[in-house]
Amino acid sequence: MFDAATDGRSYLRHRAAQFRAQVARRLDGSLTEDEFRPLRLMNGVYLQLHAYMLRVAIPYGTISPAQMRGLARIAERWDRGYGHFTTRQNIQFHWAALVDIPDMLDALADVGLHAIQTSGNTVRNVTTDAFAGAAADEIEDPRPWAELLRYWSTDHAEFQFLPRKFKIAISGGERDRAVIPAHDIGLRLRRQGREVGFEVWIGGGLGRTPLIGKVVRDFLPAADLLPYVEAILAAYNLSGRRDNKFKARLKITVAERGLEVLREEIEAEFLRRKAVFSSGAPEALLDELRARFAAPRFRAPDDAGYEIARAANPSFRAWADTNLSPHRVPGYASVTVTLKAPGMTPGDCTAAQMRLLADLAERHAHSDLRIAHDQNIVLPHVHRSELPALYATLRDAGLATANKGRITDLISCPGMDFCTLATARSIPIARELADYVRARDIEDDIGPFDLRISGCINACGHHHLGHVGILGLDRAGVENYQITLGGDGYEIPAIGERAGAGFPYDQVVPAIGRLLDAYLALRETPEERFIDALRRLGVGPFRAALYPDAPEGKAAK
Repeated sequence: MFDAATDGRSYLRHRAAQFRAQVARRLDGSLTEDEFRPLRLMNGVYLQLHAYMLRVAIPYGTISPAQMRGLARIAERWDRGYGHFTTRQNIQFHWAALVDIPDMLDALADVGLHAIQTSGNTVRNVTTDAFAGAAADEIEDPRPWAELLRYWSTDHAEFQFLPRKFKIAISGGERDRAVIPAHDIGLRLRRQGREVGFEVWIGGGLGRTPLIGKVVRDFLPAADLLPYVEAILAAYNLSGRRDNKFKARLKITVAERGLEVLREEIEAEFLRRKAVFSSGAPEALLDELRARFAAPRFRAPDDAGYEIARAANPSFRAWADTNLSPHRVPGYASVTVTLKAPGMTPGDCTAAQMRLLADLAERHAHSDLRIAHDQNIVLPHVHRSELPALYATLRDAGLATANKGRITDLISCPGMDFCTLATARSIPIARELADYVRARDIEDDIGPFDLRISGCINACGHHHLGHVGILGLDRAGVENYQITLGGDGYEIPAIGERAGAGFPYDQVVPAIGRLLDAYLALRETPEERFIDALRRLGVGPFRAALYPDAPEGKAAK
């Protein structure tokens, strides 16, 4: 185990030196690609369609201004001037030359970042709520617990060769903003009397077999977190399937063996592990982590300038109404900077934008930045008096798009423009859908809307959890897009239902247009969201809108 922010940097440089030697052997032919593949994956390096890709972990989405500037330097020096933020709060550089990647890893080590366990059958980046430590509904800041899990799981010898990759998310609010039911382990902070603990979910996941997880423990005392999580991983490591990688995830183990059987194994293993852990979570380390994530020194409320700007500037008011979230401290707000301006690829961020965001975090947000799983940037602590100045700078930089949680704030994976696994393009569909909605000027009328796009069944765009999801597939060499309805990763966890037959590329936007028209016509009031109308009416009317020429009752075929 290591702490990448302090004494771990020498270790990170050692890892980079090891990889430099492995790259040299690959380039001189000493290693074949098959031999090199597991070595590069251990360092977050993927071979994609046009170049190698380096995936960098941003643990639990928290990043400092210095680290953001470090990413900007990497983007400019070794990539094409930008990076792509992902749904796992990572950043990917898609145009890396293999010979340069060891230097990129060294540059990451300089700012306490790395690419360890961003690939492979091990515990991946632990994710959490981008508003952690700021959210008004928070029971406790989950980041110390997320860092404890990251610290414990990094290079954990027992869990480096799991049956399949393993994803953990933790949420600290009354409202889940970390999509915990869609993870191998989902942890939700809970309070029982005066005691803080966790509701523990297991067996969630998307991909080719999307499943919502199940609660294995209603309340786990916080002190027992590490031995219990270790028990889950140990039980899975022994009983997870290794004969078929498509059935190797924990979700399949839960589905095939049953929750109760697995729970018994986990509880028995937990008792053994707890004895080894003794006091459970290392209290001294946890106290140190809590101190590291201590709240900044907040200022007294002063809303006068904010209210004047709201009254005087309709554009500022629209941005504030959509892109601000309630803060636990009076006089503050959390700001979402959406990376979904017209013409932008969802999640892409240029080096210049990274530097600007780092500057703004230092100037207005107590030097705190977050990467959200919806591919946006969050400034979690902004005094309301500073919001007009922040908005003006973002507006001048083209980063003040007022669309958080709206249909153009859509999630999209890179798709077939980059990924070797993709079976269809997703970025062009995302852009064309956003352009269509803006051209009709209906975004405000539609209101909150969760749209997600994946370019293959691996579901990196989390399309199953969108109110409307789009999945790109290959049908005899032709792109074909399935539409799903009714997914939800937050309020009422649900996997979207496939509406019917897929659409060719040029019919996707018109189909979504018909769906939107049906919603606007069928909703009871302008306040009724699409997902609420869908739950009230069922998928029937919306399926009929998607397939207007299908015989009655045949649209789903």
